[in-house]
Amino acid sequence: MNQKTKLTLGIIIGFFLAIVLDQWTKLLAVKHLMNQPPYAIWAGVFELFYSENRGAAFGMLQGKLVFFLLVALVVLSGAVYAVIRMPANRKYLPLHLIAMFLSAGAVGNMIDRFTRGYVVDFLYFKLIDFPIFNVADCYVTVSMFLFMLLFLFYYKEEDLSCLSLPKKEEPG
Repeated sequence: MNQKTKLTLGIIIGFFLAIVLDQWTKLLAVKHLMNQPPYAIWAGVFELFYSENRGAAFGMLQGKLVFFLLVALVVLSGAVYAVIRMPANRKYLPLHLIAMFLSAGAVGNMIDRFTRGYVVDFLYFKLIDFPIFNVADCYVTVSMFLFMLLFLFYYKEEDLSCLSLPKKEEPG
């Protein structure tokens, strides 16, 4: 088995494991937190607090299931494209992992939207009254933050040329 096949297989396994972890934590939240008072992990700072989010971040775009499906498909398509195009070497491993977690986050929340009609959220930073979120949201947020850092400070433009669309040859 060549390096690219091994990496792709690892990304696929990691993708499914990340979704399983997200869905498992949401099931635990439904079972143990629904219709219960918040559970303080660190009093006044961080709580487990059950919430049903019918929108996106901060509750925006409520009821826009088709829009969320399209966004998830675009994210998933972009991640698959990137994983296929990127070399299977150590330098690109962070981008492979970012694509994996970003995709898992998008799919994890999409599973909720289609099976429940809403996304289960349960992680709450009470100290700053931050919107309640879940594990899939963590995947997406952390992945995008790391991508921006890597893009700004680690990768050079030529390092990412593997992701550009192939140029058409001009008739000549």
